Amino acid sequence: MRDLMSLMGKAKEMQAKFQAMQEEIAAMEAEGQSGGGAVKVTLSGKFEMKKLQIDPSLFKEEEVEILEDLILAAHNDAKAKVETAMQKKTQEMTAGLPLPPGFKLPF
Repeated sequence: MRDLMSLMGKAKEMQAKFQAMQEEIAAMEAEGQSGGGAVKVTLSGKFEMKKLQIDPSLFKEEEVEILEDLILAAHNDAKAKVETAMQKKTQEMTAGLPLPPGFKLPF
C-alpha cells in the first residue's frame, strides 16, 4: 500500500512538471530561415507564426515562386527547431523513469 501511495505522489509530481513544461514550451519562440537569411520566420511553441521577415531584394514579380518556396522552407526550419526543443525537454524530464520502449507521452 505504501508503494501505491508513493507512486500516486510521483504521478502528481510528474503531472505538475509536465504542465509547467507545456507552458514553458508554449512561451518559447524559434526562428527559422532560408535563402541565406533572406527569409526568416518566427514560430511560437504552439507552431503559430509570430513574425515573417523578407529581404526587400526578393520582391521581384518574376521570382514569386522562389519567394514562396523560401517562406515554406523558413517555416519548416522553425517548426523543426520547436519540435527538437520539445523532444529535448521531454527527454530531460523523463530521464530515469522506467517507461516502456516506444511509450509516447501526451504531446
